[in-house]
Amino acid sequence: MTSRAVDRPPCVQVQGLVHGYGEGTRRQTVLDGVDLEVARGECVALMGRSGSGKSTLLNLISGIDLPASGRILIDGQDLTAMDETRRTLFRRRHIGFVYQFFNLLPTLTVRENVQLSLELNGLPLGRADELLEAVMLQDKRHRYPDQLSGGEQQRVAIARALAHDPLLVLADEPTGNLDEDSGARILELLERLVRGAGHTMILVTHDRETAALADRVLILRQGRLEADRHFPAAPSRGMDSGPP
Repeated sequence: MTSRAVDRPPCVQVQGLVHGYGEGTRRQTVLDGVDLEVARGECVALMGRSGSGKSTLLNLISGIDLPASGRILIDGQDLTAMDETRRTLFRRRHIGFVYQFFNLLPTLTVRENVQLSLELNGLPLGRADELLEAVMLQDKRHRYPDQLSGGEQQRVAIARALAHDPLLVLADEPTGNLDEDSGARILELLERLVRGAGHTMILVTHDRETAALADRVLILRQGRLEADRHFPAAPSRGMDSGPP
């Protein structure tokens, strides 16, 4: 599965990815020759059964883990050829994460959580206030994560993920820990902020309503990706938003 939206250069290229866990004869292959290409500005949803390797694939694309074999290129840069220090710097500068369980630092205020991404990249800290206003949390910038609802914490996490204007946004079950109403608001926010800025996004989800945000839905089954035949083919909404 290497198809991508036309008329845009690739942002993500995954080639022959193999990965597993365990040792020797007890080793279990999770990803078995995965190929994937995602265009700039495109949103792709990954679905599959629990344990199928969706989060594993996301971690490999981010450079957090390395595959047993295969290549991962982000904007033409081969993550699998980098050492750990270079991968960390690349991830910090070019990738934004939105996690199911928010992963906010409990000892930092809302504003400080967003500023951390800016500080690590040497960017003006004032951008944190702009983003908190965009996610409608400017009035809670001095609070701590445990003083916020789940939906509010996820809004902070989105602001943090977008703070350094990343090339690629990776969202792992961003509504999986939220009630239906909060989840719907988070999807609206991702739609507005991620697409509005022309970011590329790979979204892991088990929920078809969440997957409907994407231009394409792919199913991870038996270690490989295949198109979701139940998802209607449609022109990519991401191709008309944001700069190339």
